[in-house]
Amino acid sequence: MRSTFFFVLALLLAGAPDVRAASLDGVAVEVTNASEPVLCAEKDNVTLNLQSGSVRRFRIEAAHPAYIGTLVRDSFEADWTACDIPGNPDKPAAAPPKRTTLYEDIDMWVVGLRFPTFWRPATATVRIGDRIETGLHLLQVWMIRPMGGEEVLVLYPQDGYWRARPMAPAGMAPTAFGSSFLIGPVEIEERPIVRLTEVAFDPKARAFSLKFDRGGSAMVTLIKVDQNRHVLDVSFDKTVEGRPFAALRSMFVTDFNNDVARIAVREKDAKGWREDGILAFKRASATDVWAGRIAPSRHNTSSPDMVFGAFAETVQAAAPAKK
Repeated sequence: MRSTFFFVLALLLAGAPDVRAASLDGVAVEVTNASEPVLCAEKDNVTLNLQSGSVRRFRIEAAHPAYIGTLVRDSFEADWTACDIPGNPDKPAAAPPKRTTLYEDIDMWVVGLRFPTFWRPATATVRIGDRIETGLHLLQVWMIRPMGGEEVLVLYPQDGYWRARPMAPAGMAPTAFGSSFLIGPVEIEERPIVRLTEVAFDPKARAFSLKFDRGGSAMVTLIKVDQNRHVLDVSFDKTVEGRPFAALRSMFVTDFNNDVARIAVREKDAKGWREDGILAFKRASATDVWAGRIAPSRHNTSSPDMVFGAFAETVQAAAPAKK
């Protein structure tokens, strides 16, 4: 199993030379596991918190699982077995969301959705240029691909949840979204959230500017989006004190029913990676974190693995966005 894992990890982290596969010399952050077992596959029971009083910059990658080329059948269907939560198909269906195109150019467009109901008040505003929108529950970023477009990034402005995925490999339908992540001061309000007051998007820079309710701000820049990976550069105007600055949220029921099953951490000055099952992992002080799968799951089979790294105490200019 160990040799198989490192072979898969090598495949995952291999890629374009302008994307750093591992920090190695980066700042180590505290990674703690607040996950708990569940039976329902539609409940996020996996929480990995990243905390440091000195980090002002880091990188997030969503990369196709190493087995992506072997898939015969992809699975997107929700699994409501052993579930009793809103969204269960036994519950009455809600009205469809209202969709508004907020920005569009030849390569990319941004869409906002308003849901009939949402679990939190819609207090965060969304700004693109001089246009200001209120009451938006979901932002979608679409990018052009042959014969159409592909949704590559989503943000829920009212609770701070993000999801990212690379473009689908050639000849393959769009892949599934899977794990979510939070950027900014994480707090608990029924579940982990980040409270935002404003989200602004700069189409030319391909960058989101976030203002936090607890104070401070962050810039999230799309560095690279292609058929292998989706890379985001995150920088804070100041450090996040006393709470996680980022978190991964996902789902694990069994090894064959999950969105994330394993974790690997590269601890400061260690000669190799340490790996564990996602529920068995406790904590680490790590320069790099990988969370994903080495075997296909029945749930969101094609959803990407997630990599967090390049943690730094200083903020440098972001690399230009790449199409």
